[in-house]
Amino acid sequence: MKFGNYPLHHGGVGAIRSLGRLGIPMYAITEDRWTPAALSRHLERAYVWPTTGTEKPDRLIEGMLRVGRLIGRPTVLVPTDEEAAVLIAEHQDVLAGPFLFPRTEAGLPRRLASKQGLHELCTEHGVATPQAAFPSSYADVAAFAEQAVFPVVAKNREAFVRRHRPAVRGTTRIAGPDELLALARGWGDEPGVILQEYLPRDQAEDWIVHAYFDAHSEPRAMFTGVKVRSWPPHAGMTACAYVVDNPELAALAGQFIKRIGFSGIVDLDLRYDRRDGQYKLLDFNPRMGAQFRLFENEAGVDVVRAQHLDLTGRAVPEGEQRAGHRYVVENIDLPALLAYRRSGYTTPHAPARADSTELAWFAADDVRPALMMLARMVRPGARHLYEMYGARRGGG
Repeated sequence: MKFGNYPLHHGGVGAIRSLGRLGIPMYAITEDRWTPAALSRHLERAYVWPTTGTEKPDRLIEGMLRVGRLIGRPTVLVPTDEEAAVLIAEHQDVLAGPFLFPRTEAGLPRRLASKQGLHELCTEHGVATPQAAFPSSYADVAAFAEQAVFPVVAKNREAFVRRHRPAVRGTTRIAGPDELLALARGWGDEPGVILQEYLPRDQAEDWIVHAYFDAHSEPRAMFTGVKVRSWPPHAGMTACAYVVDNPELAALAGQFIKRIGFSGIVDLDLRYDRRDGQYKLLDFNPRMGAQFRLFENEAGVDVVRAQHLDLTGRAVPEGEQRAGHRYVVENIDLPALLAYRRSGYTTPHAPARADSTELAWFAADDVRPALMMLARMVRPGARHLYEMYGARRGGG
């Protein structure tokens, strides 16, 4: 389940396939009947429920309980965005009847999904994170611009703000003070942004951690890998990643999550800063990550399967993570590949070649989601090309 209108979400398709292939009845909340996830052959039923992510929590909870009644038996919840994860945590007692989910401190997922909340938790527990400022007015932004070392990165501060009042479209690199001040004029009286230290791409490397933690905040499945390409480049969604064993990073993540007492699936983004030899935590997603199918252990367990086993009272088989595996998101990796080749950027820890590859969309046993993804990309893709053509003709 997720909230908001973004039907091309490969993570949901991956979760449906992961459990559906084991014979587990799968259900999904979708924007419409032609969402790619709704067409998976591994899906028992899609519940069409268009949302924006800006609805009042009571309305969303009411809708979830309605879906629970329609399913008619205890059902494991798998949130695939921050809004859903926060809503579940903050309404645990109401949802606990029809649904199964990890119980955690009610306010913790919202704090972790908040850029400011995460920064404060990292500072409190001695976890490295980029330097950051949280301006509360235009005057604060102007004061920051006078003393900051540029470039800097701007991000929306809170998870829910991005749905109805985003200050920036996504992670935005800002080259200098004039650009920052120009952007800030559109942020209103209370800028909902974090201004963060930029870690130079030629001195950094992007790592990811996916894991499932039980009710005692103990890792039942833990995986590490490197992000080779993202879209937009160096700041967006994972386009290509490799499994790379990193015990130091796994230990760092496990210790932090144990200290804060989180239970459930996590998706962490960290950047290794070669200048000081530290892994710096950039994002803590308190839910399943879209690229989670990169990782399985030798027993065939990924984080979604680990959660399902644990919540239904069964043992989670242990095993080393599957090495030499690669994950590719076909619809965004091609432009990412071209951009990275043009820039000359490489990832030193990435294997020279993969032993196996998992595609986000295309699967021999489940082709319809990929076909629908392609069909739904035609119009926005054509519009983007037309805009690029017009910009070139106009000298833009």
